[in-house]
Amino acid sequence: MKIPISFCRPFSTFSNSQRPISKSTSLNSIKELHAQLVRAQMHIDPSSISEVIKHYALSPQSLPKAHLVFNQIQRPTLLVWNHMIHGLSKSDRPNDAIYFYNTMYYKGIQGNHLTFIFLFKSCARVSDVRQGQMVHLHSMKLGFGSYLFVSNALIHTYVCFGELAMAQKVFDGMLERDVVSWNSIICGYYQFNRFKKVLDLFREMQAINVRADSLTMMKAISASCFLSEWEMGDYLVKYIDEHGVVVDLYLGNTLIDMYGRRGMIDFAGRVFYQMKEKNIVSWNAMIMGYAKVGNLVAAKKLFNQMPSRDVISWTSMIIGYSLAKQHAEAVKLFQEMIASMVKPDEITVATVLSACAHLGSLDAGEAVHDYIRNHDIKSDVFVGNSLIDMYCKCGVVEKALQVFNDMKTKDSVSWTSIISGLAVNGFSVSALNVFDQMLKEGICPTHGTFVGVLVACAHVGLVDKGVEHFKSMENTYRLAPEMKHYGCVVDLMCRSGYLDMAYNFIKKMPMVPDVVIWRILLSACKLHGNLVLAEIVSKKLLELDPSNNGNYVLSSSTYAGSDRWDDVIKIRELMEVTNIQKPYAYSSIEVRI
Repeated sequence: MKIPISFCRPFSTFSNSQRPISKSTSLNSIKELHAQLVRAQMHIDPSSISEVIKHYALSPQSLPKAHLVFNQIQRPTLLVWNHMIHGLSKSDRPNDAIYFYNTMYYKGIQGNHLTFIFLFKSCARVSDVRQGQMVHLHSMKLGFGSYLFVSNALIHTYVCFGELAMAQKVFDGMLERDVVSWNSIICGYYQFNRFKKVLDLFREMQAINVRADSLTMMKAISASCFLSEWEMGDYLVKYIDEHGVVVDLYLGNTLIDMYGRRGMIDFAGRVFYQMKEKNIVSWNAMIMGYAKVGNLVAAKKLFNQMPSRDVISWTSMIIGYSLAKQHAEAVKLFQEMIASMVKPDEITVATVLSACAHLGSLDAGEAVHDYIRNHDIKSDVFVGNSLIDMYCKCGVVEKALQVFNDMKTKDSVSWTSIISGLAVNGFSVSALNVFDQMLKEGICPTHGTFVGVLVACAHVGLVDKGVEHFKSMENTYRLAPEMKHYGCVVDLMCRSGYLDMAYNFIKKMPMVPDVVIWRILLSACKLHGNLVLAEIVSKKLLELDPSNNGNYVLSSSTYAGSDRWDDVIKIRELMEVTNIQKPYAYSSIEVRI
């Protein structure tokens, strides 16, 4: 993967930490001015009181006072109306800004370009499409439709309404555009997952030499990530460096995320350590990046260095341990998370339940389930599926069924998990009944579902039924059987003693059978004493996988079971000639302390 040379040197455009600029006029001095105006009987004069209303309106705590002062003015000017509309548009009462405008309009006072900018923001915040269209019409009639800032605000408004076509129409009709115009339409398409359009708009910007800023680059890079257009991502990084685009906090986090997704953690680290300002998103992105490439030592080191941790920080580490199959560490870290009084979310609990399932740790899994119930964790379909999987793998099918029946929403994974769990744990009839119920409810089975169904049929010897289900995969559900399905059918026939049928089935497979299928048949030959077929299968196995010691041991034990000791000796000698070692047996147990 080619990376632009320009990015191999440190960025020179990282921004300094942004600090709020203090207002030149404090609220206390405004209050003093207000008092002086009241004493001088000038508080009813709109030009004198205008500055007071402006500061009161823009202060959330003083907004009610702005209303009071406004109501005392005899004939408010447009400037005063605008101060009130502006303050209300930024408050938690944007509907009042629209009400003020309508009152002003019916009093015969016409707004200016600032009025409409404030109004469009208010309409966007309350998603009032009808009012937004009316204000748009008013602005057009007054000739403000061609104003750059008005058009930019209008694009944002239509995006908030979900009216991308109207936003695009406004954008296309603009005689003048700036980077804010481009960003407004780009953000709109990004918001509605139109990632290809985002990149197309960026290319249009370059074609007419409009210089992008950090917001443009953040959306374009994110779009390239969703589309996996990594060459475009590399070009965007090169553009940032060559055009001196400021890498602020948000663009820096986006770059870390992009490199993390690609497993290019060294490049992500360069961005991270050059950022003058970091937030918890920056740290989490790096931890997820390290976890993805399996560098859990670096991930844990960064995790320990974090100034503060949130649920995503903990979950990222837990997922990392689970992906690395270090399931015991994942469970341990979850316990530390609970002890640290950080409340997990549904992703956390689903991941740790999966770890418990892999460990077969019923106690830990039940403790997580209790925590979910006692702490009001959102139990979505993924959590439900994880609970079913955990209980089935721990052999507690009754609780798995209870979880399944209590689930308000089920997907195909839910049905597949319970069918497979019942089948593996010996409840084959129940598994087949659940499958019938699944079909009655109109849920389309998946490849995984049929594995569970075929296993269930094998356990109760329903050969004809199993073959019927196997054929229905392609004939009814348009699912092409995979190697595992053919293996299940071979196992189904072998368990019932139909070895010749199984052998003929294997020979007719449309794909080359793998060694697992041949081993299933050889094991059945050993069990049923079919030495003729065993020799054919054994020879096939040793041809396909000559370095696997299990094949030799299985062939040897097959001969030994029929007192063919000369053949046993030949297999042992063949193992010595090919330097194949007999595997050592071992057992593992869970120790409770």
